[in-house]
Amino acid sequence: MTITEIRNKDYESLRNLFLNERQRTFSWLDPSEFQLDDFEKHIQGETVLVALIDDIPVGFISIWIPTNFIHHLYVDQKHQGKNIGTELVKAAIEKTQFPITLKCLQQNSKAIDFYRRKGFVEKEKGASDHGTYILFELLENIN
Repeated sequence: MTITEIRNKDYESLRNLFLNERQRTFSWLDPSEFQLDDFEKHIQGETVLVALIDDIPVGFISIWIPTNFIHHLYVDQKHQGKNIGTELVKAAIEKTQFPITLKCLQQNSKAIDFYRRKGFVEKEKGASDHGTYILFELLENIN
């Protein structure tokens, strides 16, 4: 696996990955809320790092650099559990400064478990259109 900044040829695969994984992950939401063209809207102005296996995108992380905020982290379901998410977070750390923050919906228990295992700590909770979110903060490198 390699990690690189997003390339023009990655967009189509990542549009599909983003749509599919959001529909699968956020099963409690109406799947029609998610559209194929959401990807470009959600990453606008962000640094996007892509995990590639055999030059095929299998995951990505997007970071809003001005505030060291991880906006999105998605790994294709077929490639989860293979440290791809961990490697994407490590790559994001190299592009940012501590503290790094992110928000995660409280109902997304799999992601919450992942972030806690990586050393992110809960700072606060808040309300969003899709339910309660947890604001996480990372103060040091992960393993």
